[in-house]
Amino acid sequence: MQIYLPIAELSMNLFFLIGIGGAVGFLSGLFGVGGGFLLTPLLIFSGVPAPVAVASVTGQVAASSTSGALSYYRRGGIDLHLAMYLILSSTIGAMIGVATFSALRAAGQLDLFISVSYLVLLGFVGTLMMIEAVRTLMRRRAGVVMRDKLPGQHNWMHALPMRIRFKKSRLYISVLPVLAIGVFIGWVGALLGIGGGFILVPALVYLLRVPANVVVGTSLLQVVAMMCVTLVLQAVTSQSVDILLAFCLMLGGTVGAQFGASAGKYLRGDQLRALLALLVLAVAIRFGLTLVLPPSDPFSMAIIAGRLG
Repeated sequence: MQIYLPIAELSMNLFFLIGIGGAVGFLSGLFGVGGGFLLTPLLIFSGVPAPVAVASVTGQVAASSTSGALSYYRRGGIDLHLAMYLILSSTIGAMIGVATFSALRAAGQLDLFISVSYLVLLGFVGTLMMIEAVRTLMRRRAGVVMRDKLPGQHNWMHALPMRIRFKKSRLYISVLPVLAIGVFIGWVGALLGIGGGFILVPALVYLLRVPANVVVGTSLLQVVAMMCVTLVLQAVTSQSVDILLAFCLMLGGTVGAQFGASAGKYLRGDQLRALLALLVLAVAIRFGLTLVLPPSDPFSMAIIAGRLG
């Protein structure tokens, strides 16, 4: 069953789109991360223009993260004070990201920037995740007991000025790294169509020492707010949001996430991290190939402004 996507300007199979959303939703529920960094590349590889893929996925990420954020809020697993600073700074970052998005698109360099950014970002994160997962698996086989890093341990960031007390997280830290992390996540999220949870959660845990009982819920709340802001900004400034595409992805993602969450109960944390690292690296390699292999159609029918008339 073919449907026409008006903003993407192409026809795609309805069940294929729902299937992609369901598959990414399953993986999101399985690994406990947002699916933007997987869904956006899959749409691009399927022929959806990169600007439309990036802008439309923001709605799906916001919708899929809402239920999780509400669940953590009901359980008291969100530091609202910390989330407020992250949301404020990520909103500023999203504004900068959307402006950068529009400038790159006008210059004709957006597709190249997205490909290179995904290659570098996913390659770096995937490599670190794989190294950590392999070390954990090897130590487990050797019978070495691993001790978790204590949230209360301090690093150089805790000595920075402008410190604020976050009672829920039991932290008294500088607000500067919090704001810097938020701006970076907002900028990257708006440019690449990702929620940034797979970057934000490690940053909160390892850099700021946020306790595990509030880090996921706080991250989800920040993702929901940031993606909603990005969706509105993209719709107003670039007009790249395809509502029909986003709806199909949300429909499949909502169902797939439920099955993924159930399947995740049967795998250990180190196994999940290793599988996720392989998946992230596979996407990075695929983007790398698009940069070095010649395109199937080297010609373009685009009209260059100013040449006609």
